[in-house]
Amino acid sequence: MKKIFIYFILFIFICFAIPIIFTKNFVDENKKQVTETINLDNTIIESNYDYNKYNTIKLLHTENNKIEEIALDEYLYGVVSAEMPASFEEEALKAQAVVARTYTIYKIVNNDGKHDKADICDDSSCCQAWISKEDRLAKWNNSEKDENWNKIVNAVNSTAGKIITYEGKPINAFFHSNSGGETEAPIDVWGGSGYPYLQSVATSGEDAYSQYSSEATFTKKEFEEKIKEVHNDFKIDFDEKDCIEIKEYTDGNRVKNIKVGNLELSGVEMRNILGLRSANFKVEIKDNEIKFEVIGYGHGVGMSQTGADSMAKEGSNYEEIIHHFYTGVEIENM
Repeated sequence: MKKIFIYFILFIFICFAIPIIFTKNFVDENKKQVTETINLDNTIIESNYDYNKYNTIKLLHTENNKIEEIALDEYLYGVVSAEMPASFEEEALKAQAVVARTYTIYKIVNNDGKHDKADICDDSSCCQAWISKEDRLAKWNNSEKDENWNKIVNAVNSTAGKIITYEGKPINAFFHSNSGGETEAPIDVWGGSGYPYLQSVATSGEDAYSQYSSEATFTKKEFEEKIKEVHNDFKIDFDEKDCIEIKEYTDGNRVKNIKVGNLELSGVEMRNILGLRSANFKVEIKDNEIKFEVIGYGHGVGMSQTGADSMAKEGSNYEEIIHHFYTGVEIENM
C-alpha cells in the first residue's frame, strides 16, 4: 500500500512538472527571439534595441530653442508634410514615412549629445525638416487641406513601426530632393569610408521634374570674391583657356574635382561656396559672366524624393522604392 501511495505521488509530480518544463523552454525561446535577429546567412546578430522607448521623442524647435515631447508618428506627420509634396504618389509618401522614421531612430540610437537633452531638431540643414499641422494647413489652399493632410497621415499610419535595417541595425537613411538621374555614394560627398547600403544607383523619370534644374550666373568679379572668402590665396587669369576645368566625375555623374585658377577643389566645395543646388553641374565662361547649369537638388545620397515619386507612378510600392535606393537592407517592424 505504501509503494502504491509513493507511485501515485510520483505520477502527480510528473503530471505537473512536464508542462512547467516545456512551458519554460517555450517562454525562454520567445524571449530569445525578441533580442535576436536572423541574418540572411542564418547567423545570429545581437539586437538589444528596445524600440518601445522611442514611441515618444524630444524635438528641439530651433526657432525658440524649446524642447517638445511628441509622439513619434505625430512627429512624422510634420516631417513628411515638410519634406515631400503632398501631391506626390501615396507609395512615395509611404517610402518617405519609413525613411523619416528610420532616420529619426538612427539619430536617437547614435545620439552624440549635439542637441543636449533633445533627440532631434527641426532644422533640415542639421536633421530633417518639420512643420506643425497648423502651419502646414495654412500653406495649402482650402480646397486641398483635408485631402492633403489625410494623405500624409495615411502614409505614416499605414507604415507604422516600419524601419529600414542593415545587419539588424537601423540605417542612416539619407534622402534628398532630386538626384538628376543617379544617386551618389556618401564617400564622394563627405569622405570617410561610407556606408555599404548607400551606393550610387540610377533613377529613371527624374527629367520630368524640370523645376529641380537650375542656373546660376556670376560676374567674374563676383565669382572671384566668393572663392576668396574661403581661399584668400585664390588667383585666376580668365584669359587662360582652361582657367576653369572639370577634372573628374564621381560614379553618380557629379563633379568630383574641378580646377579653378591656382586651386583644385571638390565639386561639393564648389557647390557650397557658390550656393548651387547640387554638385552635378556644367560651367561656361562667356564675356564677363560665368554660368553654371545645375541638374538635381541636394547632396544626392540615399533616396531621391522625385525618383521615389517617379517609381510610384510606374507602379512600384514603397518597399520596392526603399530597396532600390538602399542596397542590401531589410524593412522590419520595430
